[in-house]
Amino acid sequence: MSTVSNTIKAASVTPPKTLVEKLGLNNPAFWLSGGFLTLFVALALYDKALLSQLVNTGFAWSESVFGPYWQLLMLMTFIIAIGLAVARTGAVRLGGLARPEIDSFRWMAILLCTLLAGGGVFWAAAEPIAHYVTPPPVFGTEDNNTLMAFNALSQAFMHWGFLAWTILGSLTSIVLMHLHYDKGLPLQPRTLLYPVFGERVLKGPLGAAIDACCIVAVAAGTIGPIGFLGLQISYALNALFEIPDGFTTQFIVILMAIVIYTISALSGVNRGIQILSRYNVILAVALLAYILIFGPTSFIINGYLHGMGSMIDNFVPMATYRADEGWLSWWTVFFWGWFMGYGPMMAIFIARISRGRTIRELVLAISFIAPVITCFWFTVVGGSGLAFEIASPGSVSGAFEGFNLPAALLAITQQLPLPILISILFLILTTVFIVTTGDSMTYTISVVISGETEPNAIIRSFWGIMMGATALILISLGSGGIQALQSFIVITAVPVSLILLPSLWTAPRMARVMAKNQGINLDN
Repeated sequence: MSTVSNTIKAASVTPPKTLVEKLGLNNPAFWLSGGFLTLFVALALYDKALLSQLVNTGFAWSESVFGPYWQLLMLMTFIIAIGLAVARTGAVRLGGLARPEIDSFRWMAILLCTLLAGGGVFWAAAEPIAHYVTPPPVFGTEDNNTLMAFNALSQAFMHWGFLAWTILGSLTSIVLMHLHYDKGLPLQPRTLLYPVFGERVLKGPLGAAIDACCIVAVAAGTIGPIGFLGLQISYALNALFEIPDGFTTQFIVILMAIVIYTISALSGVNRGIQILSRYNVILAVALLAYILIFGPTSFIINGYLHGMGSMIDNFVPMATYRADEGWLSWWTVFFWGWFMGYGPMMAIFIARISRGRTIRELVLAISFIAPVITCFWFTVVGGSGLAFEIASPGSVSGAFEGFNLPAALLAITQQLPLPILISILFLILTTVFIVTTGDSMTYTISVVISGETEPNAIIRSFWGIMMGATALILISLGSGGIQALQSFIVITAVPVSLILLPSLWTAPRMARVMAKNQGINLDN
């Protein structure tokens, strides 16, 4: 009997994975996405001007042809998500768990740090002053400087508020959590199209192409901020401490970021990512409180209330504005493309950390609470800059001239008490925001390539190092390489936006199915 039992046990033991399997080299999506990114870098090294020309042409075509569709997709996603949350379907519990596996504070901290990323610091300083200097066409020029400032905040709120957050993981997370945890389908972007194509999309070239498109989009969206982190920190160190602003400093900054986010990704969602997110939220709250106490407090409070009210009052006109396509292409459509490119992969990450949450908790956290917090953060940082600019014209806009994002941030922090300390803390905050996005996206790409919810260390390290190395190569060419990649993000949003579309009707349908299975009465 013991011999037979040992034979059965030996036969049931899973053979160890080969290096090819550990790296996901047997997954066509690896070769499609990795090959495309390699080709992009090779073209940047060979002829940066040609690459910029191709990217700019594709950018113009994407925003012209798909801009109106993207605006409608964003608006409809928000409306349907809120509808599911407030209806009885909001009580549906996701992920097959009776209670959340991550407590609410840590869960919210991970969401904020991962989705807000470094853009929430530098853009929070730069976008309001940009809209103040050149008023958005939906508002136009005003004689009252304070009103112009509040309108500038409203426009920034539209770009970083309800619609932006909702597309990053509301309806798509509902679809993925049902199909993965309840139906056993893979936690991959291709699963979003299973209701449309059925089994065909799970295996074969179509599924691989879908996964590859989403990997390229999120890799581009992550590599860009990593590269800009090197450029921005290098600029700031030069401005504050006269450390040379060159490739050596940029290289060291990015190398440190690679090490931190790769180690964090290796430790998993329940350790490194949670720890970084928690301490970064604490630092952000401390800085927020400091500016509220020692900064232009009255202006911040008035700006937030007026800006939010104005944005809500003009919500649909701002979301569907089409009168100035040139302005739209460099603002609203650019941001929409950037956020949509992250959509499927962020949904995978959110699905991984949100087991046990109800639809109502998920949607309200992502589509309401996080945007409200984000808009307040933009008011504290960017609103302070507007107040300083009104009091001393040119004090912020002069530094920002030429679209210098890190200079705008430093121009604000340098006008606060303890300017050196506050500037350093903001640089740390920015770094950890981007590191948090780097580790979460390293983890998520590894999940997609490996097909496992806990990818092995080799594949996590590979993708973490690969994204950082790509950023280093591109910044070695000057800021143009990173800027081309940032513009390319909008092009990647074209196929990704088509992948997001079916969730408009599949998420409500699946919510009703889950409600029925959980005994929730939807008829009364």
